[in-house]
Formats: sequence, C-alpha cells, structure tokens
Amino acid sequence: MTVLELLDYAGVAVFAATGALAASRKQLDVIGFLFLAAATGVGGGTFRDVVLGAVPVFWVVKPAYLLVCIGVGLVVYFTAHLFESRYRMLLWLDAVGMSAYSVMGAAKGFAATGSPTVAVTTGVMTASVGGILRDLLAGEPSVLLRPEIYVTAALSGASVFTAASVAGAPLVLASAAGVLAAFAVRGGALRYGWRIPVYKPRPGRHPDDVM
Repeated sequence: MTVLELLDYAGVAVFAATGALAASRKQLDVIGFLFLAAATGVGGGTFRDVVLGAVPVFWVVKPAYLLVCIGVGLVVYFTAHLFESRYRMLLWLDAVGMSAYSVMGAAKGFAATGSPTVAVTTGVMTASVGGILRDLLAGEPSVLLRPEIYVTAALSGASVFTAASVAGAPLVLASAAGVLAAFAVRGGALRYGWRIPVYKPRPGRHPDDVM
C-alpha cells in the first residue's frame, strides 16, 4: 500500500468515526450510525472526484472504502458509551481526518492536473466537505460557522504538501509535512482557541454626509 493509499484509508476511517460519534450524540439506531459514518467518510472524496471528473468515484471503483465505513460505524455503535466526552473526541478525530484528507485531496488534484492552485483547492474541498455534510445531517453547528480555525488548517496542510511537491520533495516527506502542518494549526485552534479576526461591521454614513 502506498503512502497516498494509506492516507486515503486513514482519512475515510477517521471521518467515518466522527460521523458515527455524531450519530451517538443524536442517539440514532445502528442504521443511522452506518449512514452518517459512510456519508462523512466518503463525502469529501466523492465531491473531489466529481469536480476532477474522476468517475466512477473512488468508492465505486474500490468498495473496500465503504466496508471500512461500515466497520468503523459498527465499532463506534458498540463502544461510543465508553468515552466520557464524545464531542471532544469527535473534534480531535476530525482534526486527524482533516489533516490526512487535506494532503490526499491535494495529491489527487495535483496528479490529475499538475496545477498547484487546483491541488490546494481540491485538498481543502476534500478535507472540509465530509465534515460539513456530517454536521448538516446531524443537525450540528457547521464547521464553517465555528469560531475556531478549521478550513484554514486544511488550507495550510494542502499548501505545504503542494509547495513541497513542486519543490521536488519525496512523496513521504511532502505528505508528512502537509499532515503535520494541518494538524498543528487545527490542534492549536482546539487547544488554545486560535481564531482569525472576524469582520466587524461599521456604522453607515448618514444620508446627509453622502455627496
């Protein structure tokens, strides 16, 4: 198994776990666990493949990805009660999955087009869409609307991997650098509350002041 395949399976498995943990928070039945695990696990990669025109998408070509989601969903269904803080665990698992997927998505985009811009974009999409879909289906606040950094972490991982690849770094080194960069940013946001300054509206001018 290559480094990219390992990252792909790892990203699918970890994102599937976050989907199943979200199902546990909503107290769903086992089918709900499996559905959220599969939707979260393959959602980002499916969107990436459709954008790149890589059809059939990856889990149709290799159904083992779906089996991974099903297996993870079942494991979480029987073990979720063992974790005292499932939401906190979900956030950290999501950080791991996002880090792996940001690199995997960038690698696939770069391989398909040779464009660094496309690589970074597909890396961010792959890492973000699964979490967005999970939160939408589970009725949780979207990762895009949370105050701490999320998409920026995916952008960091995809950018570091792409820059290293363009510079000619070995695949293993570029992948490790990208994953570590994404996880460091997201982990810092979770641990220390890092945030990007938000937009603050300014009072409009009085109509009499407008020339």
